[in-house]
Amino acid sequence: MRIALVGVGAMGTIIGALLTKNGEDIVLVDVNEPHIKALNEKGAKIVGHMDLTVPVKAIIPGEMEGIYDLIIYLVKTTYDDVALPEILPFLGTDSMVITLQNGVPEERVAAVVGRERTLGGAIGWGATFLAPGVSELTYEPVDMTYDIGEMDGSVTERVQAVKAVLDKAGEAHVSTNLAGTRWVKLMVNVSMSGLSTALDCTYGDILDDDKATIAAISISLETLHTAKALGITMEPLKGVDPNIMVDVVKQSEENAVNVFRMIYERSRELVASMLQDLRRGIPCEVNTLNGFLSDRSAEAGVSTPINDKVTEIIRGIQDGKYPLSFDNLDMIEVRPLQEIV
Repeated sequence: MRIALVGVGAMGTIIGALLTKNGEDIVLVDVNEPHIKALNEKGAKIVGHMDLTVPVKAIIPGEMEGIYDLIIYLVKTTYDDVALPEILPFLGTDSMVITLQNGVPEERVAAVVGRERTLGGAIGWGATFLAPGVSELTYEPVDMTYDIGEMDGSVTERVQAVKAVLDKAGEAHVSTNLAGTRWVKLMVNVSMSGLSTALDCTYGDILDDDKATIAAISISLETLHTAKALGITMEPLKGVDPNIMVDVVKQSEENAVNVFRMIYERSRELVASMLQDLRRGIPCEVNTLNGFLSDRSAEAGVSTPINDKVTEIIRGIQDGKYPLSFDNLDMIEVRPLQEIV
């Protein structure tokens, strides 16, 4: 199988390195020329929970050629308007494009490359881009999972083929409910990643602050209510039905805080990719994450005040209105969780 991984950020670097190491015919494609140069000259270096350097082949989009059987699409959603049309000439009738982007991007990708070519999936681990050619794996390798699927939920030979590829960079699971899988990842993105970005902090910093934790739980509940209103059945999060949080909140806010901290304890080191972008002075994916939830909740008639405020803070940071600071938490007004359920 001839593979191109398009969008070689923190996760793309690690996935590309592991697929190359494990024998896949893969080229890494990105517009970041210093990064591409470092990858070709020094290899893809993984640090953190893995110590590995792998010689890889990396190119800029203008150097793509021929037809690729599979494109693993990891471009930031902020650049879809440019990147998606660029891959079209390299897709054949039977080519596949699997989007592993943040948010719920399948319809947007399918609109350009065709529904018949589009698969989707959520990455269940995290990484930080440190320097050209270097990414830090912030999860244990055993926790490197993917949930992938067809847009219609069918289990096909081609999704099984993609699973076999991604199994070489972790452990992939085929989902028959891609929308539910996507919305669970969205819940993580808008709650923990959203707050990590708005407060300029790690996931651990959120978990260590009572108010920040309440805010994260509040956004999770807002996401659950929106998904329910839209008729979306949420998939388990790390083996736990996310709707259990509603029942726990009804019992006790203290218990809800303890359960939430337990769920995310292994993710303490994570720094949101949106925050990594803002720290580098480039636009982040707020419109397709927290902004997306605000838009969909408004359509569904669901109130999501905490997420809406986090969206406003992130956009304000991006526009220079607010600083990158944990003190932004003062702008968020939380209320008892029992009032949300």
